[in-house]
Amino acid sequence: MAAPAPGSLALDDKDPRFEDANAKVQQLYTGRVPFEALLYYARLQRKREEVAFTTIKNNMPEAVTAVASPKEDEKGRTGSPSISADERVQANRAIRTATWLSVFYLITTDILGPYSAPWAFSQLGFVSGALLFFFLGIAAFYTGMQLWKMYLSLDSDEFPVQNYADLTERIYGRFARHAVNILQTLQLLFNVAWGAILPLIFSFSHIKVYSFRNTQGLSQISKGKVCFSVLALIWMLAGMIIGQIRSLQNYGNLANFAIWLNLLVIFITMGAVAHSAPNFHAAMIDPAPVVAAARISRPFNDQIVGVMQMVYSYGGAMLFIELMAEMKRPFDFWKGMVIAQLLIVTVYMLFGVYVYAFQGQFTINPANQGISGFALQTTTNVLSLVSAIIAAGLYGNIGLKVIYVSIIQDLFNGPPMTTRAGRFIWTGLVLGYWAFAFVIASAIPQFSNISGIVAAVCILQFTYTFPPILYVGFAMQRDAIEGQPEYTPGADVATLRADTWYDLSRWRRGFANLWWLNTFNFLIFLAALATAGLGSFSSIESIIEGFQKAGAATSFGCKSPV
Repeated sequence: MAAPAPGSLALDDKDPRFEDANAKVQQLYTGRVPFEALLYYARLQRKREEVAFTTIKNNMPEAVTAVASPKEDEKGRTGSPSISADERVQANRAIRTATWLSVFYLITTDILGPYSAPWAFSQLGFVSGALLFFFLGIAAFYTGMQLWKMYLSLDSDEFPVQNYADLTERIYGRFARHAVNILQTLQLLFNVAWGAILPLIFSFSHIKVYSFRNTQGLSQISKGKVCFSVLALIWMLAGMIIGQIRSLQNYGNLANFAIWLNLLVIFITMGAVAHSAPNFHAAMIDPAPVVAAARISRPFNDQIVGVMQMVYSYGGAMLFIELMAEMKRPFDFWKGMVIAQLLIVTVYMLFGVYVYAFQGQFTINPANQGISGFALQTTTNVLSLVSAIIAAGLYGNIGLKVIYVSIIQDLFNGPPMTTRAGRFIWTGLVLGYWAFAFVIASAIPQFSNISGIVAAVCILQFTYTFPPILYVGFAMQRDAIEGQPEYTPGADVATLRADTWYDLSRWRRGFANLWWLNTFNFLIFLAALATAGLGSFSSIESIIEGFQKAGAATSFGCKSPV
């Protein structure tokens, strides 16, 4: 998954673009902003950015103020704005600090994908696993480009798109925004639960399934001499301390450092599995010859859970919008995303195939815990634990801010985080957030199955389900405008439109222009939705079966899953 840029996210406090722009918007529109206005100001914003980019490139700072914004009052007339053009530009620059290269680093910070890849291959085989990894990567690239296109077409200083929920609201309204906020909160919460506590036990790995995974790493380090739930509790307390940091400014460089730690763990794991026997004890299978096959005949539920591990590899889409909102030039986002996806497909697939080839049916999740030598196993666990601490700080911070902004401020009109009251509320949220993570990680100590259900319910939606259906709504509203008079600031769109969405003619015009693309995107949406349903069902069934196995770890027990 992606992490915030070195600067502060728009979520950190108040977006400076709101200071002047939102006041004007509230005067112009009392309800949902017309789609025509969104498109108009987005086109204007892209022109500003292009001119500013050219200006900076040519070292001509004196020209910046000329492209800041048209000086229109609330009725569309020219005049003096309450904030000058130069102040607006400076405000925008203050929150837009990321480059496409930093986006690449932050997307690839996610380490859960490679660690789970070998286990996914053990459930599917070489051929099926490689094909699915490749085609899921192609699909993730396609949907990522859709998010990029919609962002560029709808974001502006006047109507900023700061996150996934904002984009959803622009297209489908307030109700859809709340649904996305709930799912995003759940994903980040469960990421902390199974990525923050398992890392303590596994290896401080990641924050999405970090809790359980890190706890499992610690358990291996202690050779099972310390109660699993106690280790989870330790990780929870560490997370509560880390979570008190509200600013993301200091996490940017750590995200880059985490990438190299993850790569180091991958290289050590590859070297270790090639020169040592599998960890039969962790795999809970009696020693036997290693078998790695092109195709594997396994229960359907197991294979679907394996596919869900692959979905994790492309789980950064949830934060793509946040990253674009942080960029100096959002148009360049595609560069960082494409390179990151290529790296993910290449590294994850090679790592998965390599480890599975040496460990076969004994491959476990995460892969480094399949190392039989205690020294190397401990080394990778410790490195993963450090990486997980960084990830926990990053994703826990983002998850809490999503909750604070979407629930405390939006729903309950709570105070800003910068106030004294906001600080107390933040502290309470941190304690509750990590306590919930502890409960989840200890209640269901099954890393692969839990990560599978999180991938099905949340990650798959943000990467594969939502983008195509969002694009259908975006394209239909955009194309339905064809033929009507051009929008001007402050214009009453009701007088511009020849029909409304209550009329079949508008639906026909909106869908028919690119009917083949709209149909294709709708089919992708249905396919992703069906896959999510299968993944959820299979993961739940596997969790039930896991608890029924002899010798399996129990809820809130002391026995480690590995």
